[in-house]
Amino acid sequence: MRLILVGPPGAGKGTQAVHLAAHYGIPHISTGDIFRHNMKNETELGLLAKSYVDRGELVPDSVTNEMVKDRLTHEDAREGFLLDGFPRNVLQAEVLRAILAEAGTPLDAVLELALDDSEIIARLSGRRTCKNCSASFHVIYEKPTVDGICDKCQGELYQREDDSEAVIARRLEVYAEQTKPIIAFYRTEGLLITIVATGEVAEISQRAIAALSAAVVQ
Repeated sequence: MRLILVGPPGAGKGTQAVHLAAHYGIPHISTGDIFRHNMKNETELGLLAKSYVDRGELVPDSVTNEMVKDRLTHEDAREGFLLDGFPRNVLQAEVLRAILAEAGTPLDAVLELALDDSEIIARLSGRRTCKNCSASFHVIYEKPTVDGICDKCQGELYQREDDSEAVIARRLEVYAEQTKPIIAFYRTEGLLITIVATGEVAEISQRAIAALSAAVVQ
């Protein structure tokens, strides 16, 4: 299975990526992991990316594209992969299409986790993080035993700045402007599968696997 996972912030991509990768026996490949690996190991691409980061600049698409291309040549990705966080725009999607065409390993599907903005804001703005151990809770979905106190270390819980409604709203705007166009791109390519990302984690995973099984011929 060669799969891309897309969706807005707060849709649960990271959680579902872990479950789906385990189900299909494929590596979960995130751009964050790729960057950290290359920088930690001081690869040529990692050093190049670090030079931009150290200057406070965004790493160019050309560098990110090369990192992804290299990662997809690894042995564990030979029989499939799940990409999370790439591509982020149509240009990257076109580059990925060319990379996979050259390797003779086209995508099987692009799975979109769909969620209303109101639900996303409720999910993200309700998160609370422990100041001591960084454990995560939620005022609705995962309440601590004692309000404002971490169950694990008794530390104080707080709302991170990036979990405020204003910041979340801006993140959704950026997603709509920069990333959402790839959904239309993959719909045109005939690869898009959309599921509603509400409910329990296991329920969403089952929904995703059922949709992929119905659409993709293994």
